[in-house]
Amino acid sequence: MNKLSLIIRREYLAKVRNKSFVIMTFLSPILMVGMIVLIAYLTKVNDSQKRIIAVFNESDYFSTDFNTTDRISYIFLKDLSLQAAKDSTLSLGFSGLLHIPNYNDLEEVTQNAFFYSKEAPSNFVLDPLEDIFEERLRQRKLIDIGVSTEEFTTINDRFEINIATFSGEQNLKGINEMKAFIGGGFGYLIMMFIIIYGGFVMRSVIEEKTSRIIEVIISSVKPFQLMLGKIIGTSLAGITQFVIWIISASLLLLGVFLIFGIDLTGLSDQAVTASNPMSSISPLPAATNSMQLYAIEFLQIPWFMLISLFLVYFILGYLIYSSIYAAIGAAVDNETDTQQFIFPIILPLMLAIYVGFFSVFSNPNGPIAVGFSLFPLTSPIVMLMRLPGGIGEGGVPLWQVILSIVLLIVTFIGIVWLAAKIYRVGILMYGKKPTYKELYKWLKY
Repeated sequence: MNKLSLIIRREYLAKVRNKSFVIMTFLSPILMVGMIVLIAYLTKVNDSQKRIIAVFNESDYFSTDFNTTDRISYIFLKDLSLQAAKDSTLSLGFSGLLHIPNYNDLEEVTQNAFFYSKEAPSNFVLDPLEDIFEERLRQRKLIDIGVSTEEFTTINDRFEINIATFSGEQNLKGINEMKAFIGGGFGYLIMMFIIIYGGFVMRSVIEEKTSRIIEVIISSVKPFQLMLGKIIGTSLAGITQFVIWIISASLLLLGVFLIFGIDLTGLSDQAVTASNPMSSISPLPAATNSMQLYAIEFLQIPWFMLISLFLVYFILGYLIYSSIYAAIGAAVDNETDTQQFIFPIILPLMLAIYVGFFSVFSNPNGPIAVGFSLFPLTSPIVMLMRLPGGIGEGGVPLWQVILSIVLLIVTFIGIVWLAAKIYRVGILMYGKKPTYKELYKWLKY
């Protein structure tokens, strides 16, 4: 046991004292936030470009339908031929020319209208134009069947139904998707760290094997202890980095709330009111904007439970996959030979991400979501996508969480036992690329 603790200590200190580890631990959150800010800024700059569209209207319709907005301006051309209007639009560098021909019937006018541009226009330009034509056609059809202009205005109003749980909690449209994205973010971090830190374990084993240091080490340490020490030591280094990232992310999140002027105290009070089962089911005040409503839901997410279970699933998921990575490192002589074994390991992780998003978004408690959240090789990711909805009523049943953790522990013990057999033989094998058939034989030794 003392030897195992020494190996764990050595592996942990070797990772956390590494300069690149220290730099990236503190630099990564800043780089991520900087990238998000840069993307938001570039998107804003791109969207801030105002399009100018020339409108050549020869009909008696649409005289007041084209109103300039923040993103699109309309210039009206008159007393020109169509060709002259095209030439003028092209020479002035406008985004395009909308030609509305002269017909008596509105249907004929819209069917023969054309939008001319130098290159294929984007939906950003076409959608507002199509909405104008569609709106006018709908209005004309309703008027033809006896609906007045005033009545049409009321008919065209959009409606969003108020939603709440049976216990009286206020709900928001799209909140399940938001929670799934949050859980998916945690799951994606687990996948990335399994790949990164699992690779560290594999490379560490390969380096010791190729330098023949392993022959000296195993004279005093059992191969199983050596493998387990590497896995646990690297895992603790990963947890250290995660804790620092969580603290940094929390501070950055607080900064975002302060920058956007969101009153956290007020939101907390509103969240308590919204979650009170005894309160009547009624919409929140009109002054409360949608961003505040989603912020309330964001604060209501059981963060302590989510982060605690995140660490549990991270540790167990990492231990399972790192055992496999360590076995691969023991079976090969260099990283080039690992390629034939890496894809089968990454495949369940990729499957968990994509299937998890598709299934959890549409039905968090459906059979696909439940099945993948219990299967040990995918449960660390898929279960975390379901957990932001809470445990118990309306969320993940407690028995599913317990069962998934038990299955992870049993799977870890089984994979470590199998990987130790490969590790025991593979660390002393040199000069030959192992096949799956040979690995199967090593399991029998």
